[in-house]
Amino acid sequence: MKQLHKQTSLNHRREEEMLGSSESSPYSPKSIKHTRSLPRSINYLLREQRLLFILVGILIGSTFFIIQPTLSRMGPPEPAHTFLPRTGLARFSGTRPRTGRVPVGIGGRRQRIVVTGGAGFVGSHLVDKLIARGDDVIVIDNFFTGRKENLVHLFGNPRFELIRHDVVEPILLEVDQIYHLACPASPVHYKYNPVKTIKTNVMGTLNMLGLAKRIGARFLLTSTSEVYGDPLEHPQKETYWGNVNPIGERSCYDEGKRTAETLAMDYHRGAGVEVRIARIFNTYGPRMCLDDGRVVSNFVAQAIRKQPLTVYGDGKQTRSFQYVSDLVNGLVALMESEHVGPFNLGNPGEFTMLELAQVVKETIDSSATIEYKPNTADDPHMRKPDISKAKELLNWEPKIPLREGLPLMVNDFRNRILNENEGKGMK
Repeated sequence: MKQLHKQTSLNHRREEEMLGSSESSPYSPKSIKHTRSLPRSINYLLREQRLLFILVGILIGSTFFIIQPTLSRMGPPEPAHTFLPRTGLARFSGTRPRTGRVPVGIGGRRQRIVVTGGAGFVGSHLVDKLIARGDDVIVIDNFFTGRKENLVHLFGNPRFELIRHDVVEPILLEVDQIYHLACPASPVHYKYNPVKTIKTNVMGTLNMLGLAKRIGARFLLTSTSEVYGDPLEHPQKETYWGNVNPIGERSCYDEGKRTAETLAMDYHRGAGVEVRIARIFNTYGPRMCLDDGRVVSNFVAQAIRKQPLTVYGDGKQTRSFQYVSDLVNGLVALMESEHVGPFNLGNPGEFTMLELAQVVKETIDSSATIEYKPNTADDPHMRKPDISKAKELLNWEPKIPLREGLPLMVNDFRNRILNENEGKGMK
């Protein structure tokens, strides 16, 4: 124990001596001076040749952005069957739709057009013309009176699209123009469900006008000479307000079209929608329904079937008749014009019902007989358009007289009635 104590004391003494000697020593080493270094960011770039890699990356990126536009121009051209025009793509990408229509001549751009009722008699001929001039066409039809057979020749065309839809329900599309034809147009069809007829005229027109307002499309309404009712003015000018029975059997169609015109003008004045209004007079031609109650189709079908030609009343009522291609030309001229309308589109050539029956007999069967039946309610006694406004402002007038157009319609009816009879024979 004594030795351990001595050893500890000795160690303690040595430590004190060393501490004292270090405190009293006059010598102290100089502090090490650090050399001034470059900024850390530059030093980082110079290390391991990082600057070289950065410069190379900038060079590669610049080269890509210089060469890329040249490669785009060398790429394949846009296919001719592209469905959406440039304006449509811009709208889908979130760009605010333009208001107003770009004139057709600018850039030669083909248009995207919707035709309601496009599977019907007039509508299908209109679709043919629009497709032929190079437009993209969407047909909307519920096939109440329209037929797929009227459009089957277009089913393989990449610029044609068919949608089964009732315009009484809203629909969303991106188009440049809207031709609104959807509505039963013959007495047999519009009297079949009068409430549905007036709903189509009112709600259908409202929906399509609303669409035109949202997307800035031009809107053409196909109205009718029936807005003049049983006229007290002859021939009828667009300024004539008409003589219509508001509660008669035909009122669902007559007053429905008058209301549709009112809606179109209210959207034009109140919302700035570009509207066009056409008042269509009696029209005939291929693809008419065989038994739709209209006088020309009735006479032709009856003569082909060797049936008596049915004349209602005394046969002295007068009508005018235009060939369907003349009407289509008028509709397109109106749509492309800068005039709102309304415009009468019809043939001012006037025939009594007996004169028409005689022309049909001469064309189909001279031995056909005529039978008389009581006239229908509210049937107009005379109907003839004054087309001076269309001549002056649209440079339009019908070209095909009845005696030239009727044989074209007869050929179509013969083929369809023959197929109809063959189908019945096979049952």
